[in-house]
Amino acid sequence: MPMPPPPELSALSLAEIARWSADSKLPPVDSWNPDHCCDSEMRIARDGTWFHQGSPITRPEMVRLFATVLRREADGSHVLVTPVEKLAIVVEDAPFVAVELKAEGDGADAQLAFRINTGDLVVAGPDRPLHLIDATDGPRPYLRVRGQLDALIARPVFYELVERAVTSPDGRTGVWSDGAFFALEAG
Repeated sequence: MPMPPPPELSALSLAEIARWSADSKLPPVDSWNPDHCCDSEMRIARDGTWFHQGSPITRPEMVRLFATVLRREADGSHVLVTPVEKLAIVVEDAPFVAVELKAEGDGADAQLAFRINTGDLVVAGPDRPLHLIDATDGPRPYLRVRGQLDALIARPVFYELVERAVTSPDGRTGVWSDGAFFALEAG
């Protein structure tokens, strides 16, 4: 069954985005534990492009479908999982990229919604934190999408976050979303 196209982020309020996100039904991949079958011959590049046998997957519907059965294992590896098989997939960085931001409110009342490259909408908050990791090429910002799966925040989107940054009472620089404060410094 084809995945429905995602709604336009700019046309939705954050309340509508939160409802849409809550209504999006994903398979219960965390409860499926089949034996490892083989390699999927798939790779997700650092820029979020999905490949199969070295060729890019160009149909967004196929990428969205595969993304629904993606899971990160306890050892940090990634798999595509169904009730009957588990296939290894190479992920160069994070499996998703946050490509758009919509913000409402200010300070502790702010909410930040992100569109990821698969079209999913994610509101940052206590269950979906923002975090930075020190890397050799500088800090890399991420957003938790679901389970143990993260989205790398694209540079232009990160710049939008930096423009919204405030100083917390304890002196850290960061942003608020859904009642949670997220420092914009690697930890």
